[in-house]
Amino acid sequence: MLPFRNHPPIPLLREGYSLVADPFPSAAALNRLLVLGGDQPREAGRWQRVLERSIWHLGVERSDGELVGFVRTTSDLALNANLWDLCCDPADPANDEVLASLVYGALARLRKELSGCSISLSAPPEALRALERYGFVVDPGGIRAMGLKLR
Repeated sequence: MLPFRNHPPIPLLREGYSLVADPFPSAAALNRLLVLGGDQPREAGRWQRVLERSIWHLGVERSDGELVGFVRTTSDLALNANLWDLCCDPADPANDEVLASLVYGALARLRKELSGCSISLSAPPEALRALERYGFVVDPGGIRAMGLKLR
């Protein structure tokens, strides 16, 4: 008999925070998160294009409407899914909860909608704990994804 796998509990956001599906945030809000995470900002037109070409997005907002976390997904809808721009405000007091909610939400949605797809992503080091906790295998068998940064 196979033992049941212990699943970690669904992450909860503290009061005043909410996970929102398919947000269409402003380029300024997204660039703010990127810069806080040590990344380079992008032009508004580029954000528009990548958001339109993504199959869905998840965000975490505070009660004041400020975006404090974000992730978007692209896929060929057959074999591959990619999580992009997983980021959050590192100074936010709910930082760990925001990352855990984004990771859990994205992986749960991918399992439901695109269960046969392999998933790749580029993530900040602080997201690794949440990724592993919710079932993501980091570099399985030593396999690593490669990426090209276009400037």
